[in-house]
Amino acid sequence: MQSGPLQIPAYAKINLTLEVIGRRDDGYHDVATILQTVDLSDTLTLEAAGALTVECDDPDLSGENNIVWQAAVALARHAGVAPEARIRIAKRIPSAAGLGGGSADAAAALRGLNRLWGLDLPPDELAAVAAGLGSDVPFLLTGGTALGTGRGDELAALPDLPAIEILLVAPADTIAAKTPTLYRALTPADFSDGRHTQRIAGVSAAGGPLTSADCRNAFERAALGIFPGLAGVWETVASLAQHPPRLSGAGPALFCRPSSESERRTVAVALRNRGATAYLVRTIAPSTSMPSTSAPSSSG
Repeated sequence: MQSGPLQIPAYAKINLTLEVIGRRDDGYHDVATILQTVDLSDTLTLEAAGALTVECDDPDLSGENNIVWQAAVALARHAGVAPEARIRIAKRIPSAAGLGGGSADAAAALRGLNRLWGLDLPPDELAAVAAGLGSDVPFLLTGGTALGTGRGDELAALPDLPAIEILLVAPADTIAAKTPTLYRALTPADFSDGRHTQRIAGVSAAGGPLTSADCRNAFERAALGIFPGLAGVWETVASLAQHPPRLSGAGPALFCRPSSESERRTVAVALRNRGATAYLVRTIAPSTSMPSTSAPSSSG
């Protein structure tokens, strides 16, 4: 069992492709997606305590409604232990942006609590707990590059992409019930059979070049009409970036691949009055996504 505090990075993801294939009998949708972790991250600090607390530097994300709380309770129930830990979250990933911030935090909590509580559960058991928390959580346990099918939680690892710089743009405004709203807004023209994603997965596995012009997201048409201000942000990025913007997940975050710091600065200046933040991030592999370190104890 871990004796001192742990610091666990929680890395964001982008969807290089996201095709929606059809509605399932269980009410969810079958998708085909290529998931990729990037080095924009939250940080979780975990330490032993006599009860479960979840604190965040964004007060709205503290407490029992945070998915990290749900992850701790689910893991404790699975392992037959008491859910006792103090978990602090330092947020950097924009919330509800299509970057998997909450899912990344949940995955980091599972990894950290597995160590803090001395459970030593194997990856397949952690993945089973993760699957009950959300479709992105199993992928974010390890990160890297993967093909997701089914609800997005049936994963097949792909060869690691090289460390490529990506322009990431996160508008400030999102909407309530984002994902179900976007699914309801899809029309038959937005559905596809997943072949594009399978082709891009093959290109990626063969080490071929891949830019955001090769990427696709079924939600883009709907998102441009639903998210406040997204169309203007999209037009600005498209006019300045070398490669076209693409939506990540259910949005509203956009990415352009590859990019550069000079391009990020240009886009950031152009967006300064639109309430959007421009980041330059890099793709990362599982060996980068998994580390945890001991942290100095804090009484604050």
